[in-house]
Amino acid sequence: MDRVVVQPIDKDKFRVYKDFSYLGVCVPKGFVTNGANIPRILWSLFPPNSPEYLSAVVIHDYMCANVDKYGYEKADDRFHSAMLDIGVDKWKADLFYFWVKWYHKFKVFKNR
Repeated sequence: MDRVVVQPIDKDKFRVYKDFSYLGVCVPKGFVTNGANIPRILWSLFPPNSPEYLSAVVIHDYMCANVDKYGYEKADDRFHSAMLDIGVDKWKADLFYFWVKWYHKFKVFKNR
């Protein structure tokens, strides 16, 4: 898997510098992300824009921004597989996957 190329545009905001794709999902140049939505208290352990997992985060953010096309479940699954494909430790990929799945289940329940 190639790595995403981003350009900082504001505090905690990045623009995808060139088209980026992974398993049939193409994130177009210009897409804006804030990185991973990690509580600030955990940033010393899991920085929201760590190059270690930023490519997977961008795929996930793009799919969630286009949830009508992809759905949260597919976005979360693709996020997990992307993290493993780029070499993130399995425990960390599993931890992030657990929390995004939990968040989306909570979000859907809350919006009913």
